[in-house]
Amino acid sequence: MEETQRGTHLVSLPLPEKLRCMKAKDDNVFHTLSFQAPKIRLLRSLVIEERHKMQVLDFAVFPKPEFDLPIFCANFFSSGQLNIIVLDLNPLHDVITQMVYKEKYYKKLLPLGEKYCELLPWGGKLTGESIRFFSPIVIWTKFTSSQSKHDILYSAFQDYYKAWLELMDQATEETDALQILHNCEAQHKYLTWRAEKDPGYPLLKKLFGDNLAKEITRSFLFDGVASLGDKSFLDYFPGYECEDGTINKKRTVVGKSFETRPWNTTGDFIGYEFG
Repeated sequence: MEETQRGTHLVSLPLPEKLRCMKAKDDNVFHTLSFQAPKIRLLRSLVIEERHKMQVLDFAVFPKPEFDLPIFCANFFSSGQLNIIVLDLNPLHDVITQMVYKEKYYKKLLPLGEKYCELLPWGGKLTGESIRFFSPIVIWTKFTSSQSKHDILYSAFQDYYKAWLELMDQATEETDALQILHNCEAQHKYLTWRAEKDPGYPLLKKLFGDNLAKEITRSFLFDGVASLGDKSFLDYFPGYECEDGTINKKRTVVGKSFETRPWNTTGDFIGYEFG
């Protein structure tokens, strides 16, 4: 928060009413933060600690629709000796086919991504549907706990977040109504995917029960699902529709996954070359 406030003015946002008195089961530690700023629609953080067993950080920053900035995303899960990590500047628009957007936001960051992707190697299979929401500099990794690995991760978090803050500082407000609408729909599509397919949901359900987990997901973690657009999950992702009209609960229906990093060092997507 201190780093953020050096370049912008944060205004605290109240928690949704249903979440204000929320308590996790078994007295687990549960912390939330929520802010907005002139260029930030929502900056929010969720921390869960199950004593001596598990730690979770879910930190994200969503730009206002007047800016086509990437979405900052840090999802860290630690349980025992296992750490599962996603750290990225999630692209608001497709970087596999839209070269202009990729050049605008990621060209100068490729050396940063290359540095940490060598230190924190690719974590294994990532579904074809999920890959569209990640950038060429994404860190997706798994590792056994050690002080050196945790130090590297914290350094990566600092550097990635400072890079995002610099992009925010340089960003100019869009005035074209159609482009603003395009940005808004792109963020709504991202939120709709995350709210439905976020891999952290089973943990929230275990800690808080199904109803409260849904409220946390839709009203806090991915706030905007109900306000930025009216399209449904199946409007965006019709391939997930079952014969009875419900949403397929599987993480992937395409069946394609990427076991190795699907971008090269120049940021070009090479995943399709693997079959």
